[in-house]
Amino acid sequence: MWVDSFLAYLESECNRSKLTVETYRTSLEEFHQDMKARDESLEWGDVDADLVRDWMVELMERGNSPRTVCKKLSSLKTFYRYLLRSRLVETDPVHALQGPKKEKTLPQFVREAEMDRLLDGNYFPDTLEGVRDRLLLTTLYETGLRRSEICGLDWKDVDLTGQQLRVTGKRNKQRVIPFGSELCQSLLDYRQQLTQLPEGRIGTPAVFVEFRKGGRMTAGQVYDVVHRYLTEVTTLKRRSPHVLRHSFATAMLNHQANLQSVKELLGHTNLATTEIYTHTTFEELKRMYNQAHPRAKKN
Repeated sequence: MWVDSFLAYLESECNRSKLTVETYRTSLEEFHQDMKARDESLEWGDVDADLVRDWMVELMERGNSPRTVCKKLSSLKTFYRYLLRSRLVETDPVHALQGPKKEKTLPQFVREAEMDRLLDGNYFPDTLEGVRDRLLLTTLYETGLRRSEICGLDWKDVDLTGQQLRVTGKRNKQRVIPFGSELCQSLLDYRQQLTQLPEGRIGTPAVFVEFRKGGRMTAGQVYDVVHRYLTEVTTLKRRSPHVLRHSFATAMLNHQANLQSVKELLGHTNLATTEIYTHTTFEELKRMYNQAHPRAKKN
């Protein structure tokens, strides 16, 4: 009951997305199952710091990454802050706990030449679905949208005259993203083909449509399309929509965009979140240097 009321609070009062709420639900249910496996009589008010520490150790031993464990701990901390404010518990057992140190990993991105080869090549079938798939990858690469944002994109959010998108991001924060003339023409052509379908075939205002049922594309369907086409041009282990978001940010910075502008386009709250891409571009700079400079090649 406490978990359900907390999740309802997250969605209605904190404006968290359904995906975020489900992430919290999963973490709390996992912890609750582990807690009950230790002692069936334990309740949320009985939890102490030692129990949570043991739980984190077990998560690491099961192969979870430090980042994953920290996210699960964060869910638990938010839950207990809610319980404390609601006077459902007398103490917060997790507020002072710290998660395992996260490994520092650079974002993976698809190189510009690989994206050019994909978008300018003959990888997409000459069908409406092929037109949609190419537009989907182009939009992700040229705007840096999150997967949830592109799934939620409606035609009313697309200003073809002004060449900009109005996007609703995390916590219902809105931002405006410009796009170029080539993407604008692709959107026009795609919309024209949608209008030629039989009446009633498309029952959604969404830009990106799943044609078998005529509804909005799901997050899983978007992932599958992106993964399938990126496999054609890159050997990256990760081939997800988020990799295209990384690719957008990296390409922008490689072509002299300032960090503050990229932050606004990505919808980041803090500049520190965006700064990780400066490390990525520096790695690219080192790679180019090592390939090009005669002394570096010699050594």
